[in-house]
Amino acid sequence: MPNCPEFALHCPLPVVDHEVVQMAHGGGGRLMQQLLERIFFRAFDDPALGERHDGARLEVGGVRLAFTTDSYVVRPLFFPGGDIGSLAVNGTVNDLAMCGARPRWLSAGFIIEEGLPIETLERVAASMRVAAAAAGVALVTGDTKVVDKGKGDGLFINTAGIGVIEHERVITPRSVRPGDAVLVSGDLGRHGMAIMSVREGLEFEGAITSDCAPLHGLVQALLGGGVAVHCLRDLTRGGLAAALNEIAEAGGVSIHIREAAVPVEETVRGACEILGMDPLYVANEGRLVAFVAAEDAARALALVRGRPEGAGAALIGGVGGEAPGLVTLESVIGVKRVLDLLSGEQLPRIC
Repeated sequence: MPNCPEFALHCPLPVVDHEVVQMAHGGGGRLMQQLLERIFFRAFDDPALGERHDGARLEVGGVRLAFTTDSYVVRPLFFPGGDIGSLAVNGTVNDLAMCGARPRWLSAGFIIEEGLPIETLERVAASMRVAAAAAGVALVTGDTKVVDKGKGDGLFINTAGIGVIEHERVITPRSVRPGDAVLVSGDLGRHGMAIMSVREGLEFEGAITSDCAPLHGLVQALLGGGVAVHCLRDLTRGGLAAALNEIAEAGGVSIHIREAAVPVEETVRGACEILGMDPLYVANEGRLVAFVAAEDAARALALVRGRPEGAGAALIGGVGGEAPGLVTLESVIGVKRVLDLLSGEQLPRIC
């Protein structure tokens, strides 16, 4: 997610419509952007927040660090391809990776609803342990709170993470330049559709599993390969469309992509059609979009495809200098249209 505070709203907020507070819970839609602009960016004016990135870049004693936090409220807690525990670890690892950092340490805060079976909590903790070991990070501190029955929907998890930036590159939306190539690391929409299939008890022709996975190894491959990486963003809430709009606005550029080049599995595409959803707006938990210098595009694509988590990578478009903040899509029949933020969220409570 972008580096924006996502605080629980425990007190009246007179400058924000109650309807906005109720609807803007997803993080990837226009209503949430308005909420962030009107409340949190005004209240917490800091250069690190102003970067509009997945984490803050800090320097401590000459060491460059990335710092991020996120909260996970997914329903159901367990889904094909993952669970709230692996999601919490991988999501925070990925936010650090999008800053170009090597993830090192995590914290975890558990908000547990009274009556949650101990077996469920044990299963989630075990999943987090496995995910942290696979990502090479240590969970070094944490907290637990219990809330009354009916007040917590089972389990919420907050994680924060610290990573080390081992290079001099500045990987942020503001580093994106006209002429940059845009690539995605794999097929889109699987996480959101996996959640929907379980939540609604739907059965599709083929099994749909979440793409939940750590992405720091893929990022390190790009950096180690000498690719001029200008910006990275994991495609969580709001999917590819939200990420492109956020980057176009923060970077003051326009972005154009080709629908035919965007990889979407046929099972996912069919599920989206049945449910009236657009896979470009559906959340992912193991996919990123990368903005790289045009001359490095082919090498970047080869490096990403050389790793299992990037085997389905594709070049999908490029960056322009006209109409800052505008994102456009060329359809499969050659028609161009604006790819805007949704007013709300297609699928709430998916991460």
